[in-house]
Amino acid sequence: MSSMSPAPRASSPLGGSAAEESGAPIRAARHSVDAAPPHVVALVGRPNVGKSTLFNVLTRSRDALVADRPGVTRDRHYGVCRGDGWAFVVVDTGGLYGDGDELADLTRGQARAAIDEASVVVLVVDAREGLMPGDHRILDDLRRTGSACVLAVNKTDGLDEVAALAEFSKLGVPVAVAVAASHRRNVDRLVDALREYLPAAAEGPSGVEEPDRVRVAICGRPNVGKSTLVNRLLGEERVIVSEVAGTTRDAIAIDLDRDGWRYRLIDTAGVRRRARVDDAIEKFSVVKTLQAMEQAQVVVVMLDASECVTEQDVTVLGHALEAGRALVVAVNKWDGLDRYQRDRCRTELDRKLAFVPWALRVFIAARHGSGLGELVKAINRAWRATRWEVSAGELTKALEIAVAAHQPPLVRGHAPKLRYAHLGGHDPVRVVIHGSRLSAVADSYRRYLENTFRKRFRLDGAPIRLEFREGENPYEGKKNELTARQVQKRRRLLRHARGR
Repeated sequence: MSSMSPAPRASSPLGGSAAEESGAPIRAARHSVDAAPPHVVALVGRPNVGKSTLFNVLTRSRDALVADRPGVTRDRHYGVCRGDGWAFVVVDTGGLYGDGDELADLTRGQARAAIDEASVVVLVVDAREGLMPGDHRILDDLRRTGSACVLAVNKTDGLDEVAALAEFSKLGVPVAVAVAASHRRNVDRLVDALREYLPAAAEGPSGVEEPDRVRVAICGRPNVGKSTLVNRLLGEERVIVSEVAGTTRDAIAIDLDRDGWRYRLIDTAGVRRRARVDDAIEKFSVVKTLQAMEQAQVVVVMLDASECVTEQDVTVLGHALEAGRALVVAVNKWDGLDRYQRDRCRTELDRKLAFVPWALRVFIAARHGSGLGELVKAINRAWRATRWEVSAGELTKALEIAVAAHQPPLVRGHAPKLRYAHLGGHDPVRVVIHGSRLSAVADSYRRYLENTFRKRFRLDGAPIRLEFREGENPYEGKKNELTARQVQKRRRLLRHARGR
């Protein structure tokens, strides 16, 4: 099993970023350049000054969710700005000094955490709004931390850059660059200014090593404890947790090293019923959740034990099933149920999850950390099942045993012939079966073969897709042309038959 284990643990990893609605892949949450940790550049500023747009331009991606309204970004997003022979990590943060509600306070806490780990902080300001009191307060906070600071005067498209820089010169930041992130203007100048503060970044490799990790997407309905689970696994308050449903908006990818295993946890937004989703931001959040399922290797679907299995839970499980990913069902808040409620919940799980009987089930309490060890073991087991390797001979032998025990039903008086099988791929596991008359194999017999393979090879937690291939008929579409002698003989036979 050593060949199936992920790569060894990485040193000094950082955080990660999510994928945009355009279909861009979710990138690494933590990165390493050579053996030393990379430099980190944090983007901070008031709400809605263009930090996420600038982040997407610097990382050449569409990872951060962008909308023309304040408060869209809440958690920290990590990406990589790379060039010819250099690279550094960029952190997108939520707006500082916004509204005074609970979520705004938690967002500011995430931004301050990014400032503490940053080598350089980019203070992003809005040239169209001009110098605001909030800009002064943020800069005062940055000066107290002693962090190096670069001023990015954003949204200068259509404005006089010299006048814009002159207005913000009152802040007293020695390095200021006028940019228009939405048009990618003067971003190269900003990068050059940052590299002056990061001399080691110019000597590193142009690429950032991204180790092979087990990608695990944490999905479910809103407010079932997904972010709480991620924080508990990480041992820190990495993502925002609130009683308000829909707190998480982006798919936040974070690396975790545990017991020699490398994981990439993807905390996703909760998926509500389609009829209740009317906000554009929430629609994009759901799209990114579905993309996270597609890009993951293992999907952990969280359920609320107090409600057990709802209709929306079944819908989320259906999305994971369509994605063809290994599946683990984590029943959260299990500590709040008595013995009778637990027995009732187990019965309901058996009844409503009959369409995914192979999914691994774990009962946890994310807030207190109980059951997390079993959850990690289930993730490892499901991932191993997706990396299953078997020879064609062994798989064909299993097919022969299955057919001998239960013959396929007859179709128009003929039975399908299943000759041999071999492994066709992973994520999901594909088994290719060759034979004849396979187009008429009943769905019930397909399920029988899937269950037989899963039981024989212990593939719990991973879906199995069967692909039937029939051999081509070499004479199909060919017409047998008669020779001249055969034509004459045919005519004599016809005349003889008519004469009789």
